[in-house]
Amino acid sequence: MPNTIRNAGAGLAFALLAGLLGCGHTGEPAASAILRRGLSGEPSTLDPASVADSFSNEVAQDLYEGLTAESTNGDVIPGVALSWTVDPSGMEYTFQLRPDARWSNGKPVRASEFVASWRRVVDPKQGSPVADDLRLIAGASAIISGTAPASSLGVEAPTDSVLIVKLEKPAPYLPQLLTHVAACPVYSDSSARSHDPNTWISNGPYVLSGWSPGTSVKISQNPFYWDRKSVHIPRVEFQVISDENSQYARYRAGQLDMTDTVPPNAVGEIRKELPTELFIAPFLATAYYGLNLSSGPLASNVKLRQALAMAIDRKHLIAALAFGQQAAYGFVPPGTWNYTSQSWQWKNLGDAERVAEAKRLYAEAGYSISAPLHLRVLFNANPVIRNTAVMVASMWKETLGIETALADEEYRVFLQTRHDKSRWEVARLAWTADYDDATDFLDIFRAKSANNDVDYANRSFDALLDEAARSVELARRRRLLEASEQMLLADYPVLPLYFFVSKRLIKRFVLGVQLNPLNHIYSKELTIQDH
Repeated sequence: MPNTIRNAGAGLAFALLAGLLGCGHTGEPAASAILRRGLSGEPSTLDPASVADSFSNEVAQDLYEGLTAESTNGDVIPGVALSWTVDPSGMEYTFQLRPDARWSNGKPVRASEFVASWRRVVDPKQGSPVADDLRLIAGASAIISGTAPASSLGVEAPTDSVLIVKLEKPAPYLPQLLTHVAACPVYSDSSARSHDPNTWISNGPYVLSGWSPGTSVKISQNPFYWDRKSVHIPRVEFQVISDENSQYARYRAGQLDMTDTVPPNAVGEIRKELPTELFIAPFLATAYYGLNLSSGPLASNVKLRQALAMAIDRKHLIAALAFGQQAAYGFVPPGTWNYTSQSWQWKNLGDAERVAEAKRLYAEAGYSISAPLHLRVLFNANPVIRNTAVMVASMWKETLGIETALADEEYRVFLQTRHDKSRWEVARLAWTADYDDATDFLDIFRAKSANNDVDYANRSFDALLDEAARSVELARRRRLLEASEQMLLADYPVLPLYFFVSKRLIKRFVLGVQLNPLNHIYSKELTIQDH
């Protein structure tokens, strides 16, 4: 097959509300140029086997490169692999590594390092939160479940430059999946996986040069990167700024060149004063509330969980968000490849009917104004997330009489606390697509998934996903996946709130920006013009 593949989700309609940046600019970037990017949270890790949050991913995707890579518009292009072929069954890929692929210490990247890295990801001893991303490789499911050794993974390196990957089923989206950091190699020396810039070794366009926790992550150009001539910006600084208004203030003061968010209260001002610097577009991601199914009042009470879902006025919620987010009544975002997003049957009820049904279910669940439900809602510290929690708590109080305690935590602390089910009944979570396929959203609710924060367990749901995984015929696979989402929604383990849009401010002298369905902006694709 050809080794440049169009992203299957490129049909997603982008509502790009600003013109292309930097039109008409000329000139070359200064040799000392530095790109300053805002980051709304502290990366939890930069180890490819452990990257499970968007902040870590945004940095790691500049440090590592997999067999394949993404172009600015989301096309899949060669990365460490110079080319690849697939056999007639669609279940065996052979990748030819480029001879000039190098680690940042100058040593060649070998096929065996992909084998070792992928085994490490799926090995349950590692506890990798991204293990499901490699589930389609032959043997991965058994390894993840602990019933087979990691050495049985269907990947082999007959030579240093050839990697053979065997799949459980045909997966035409494999080349795109392999762009994700979970599929990137790590250097064989474990000390290189530490966060010490002095020992850091990576194979991407950049290498770690500094990390000040809570302040910034600095990266600099990898002198041994195979395509270093195409890397135009020598240094990048990710400034950790969780408050949207603070990011905006630094941007206006010339201390940031790119934000990763925009404060809703500044939209009017920005549209008036900086219209060509504002970029807004939908991407494949869902914000939701996860419900604690392991213990507490929500664990075995479906009617109560449905009452919570129906008491949320999503139209009012997204109106307050201000950027055109779409209300979510299902989990898989619209625009996902070969899929029709599912939704709760009551989606189109009028407000009065919806509220009346929520009250009825709440009463049948055993609660009332005089005997209210008490909930603890956990979320990471962020003004918009907090405002959303306040609005939802107000809706639950006004509609059902629920008493809600809100608890916000610094992002890295939150990532740990969410695993302690004794601390919350409701947790604000989000899922951003690693690759453009419905399975990326649904697999996280498998009983043994490391990303199943709510402890949802339904054998019929897992069986549907397994059957879809075995299906070669796309229409049948689609029907099975849609049925699995319907089953998930009927069980109410999560309360989808809205589907995301990306919103950024980017200086006009930063060129090369394109927004894509996965919301990836690689620093290596950008250029800073003299200004």
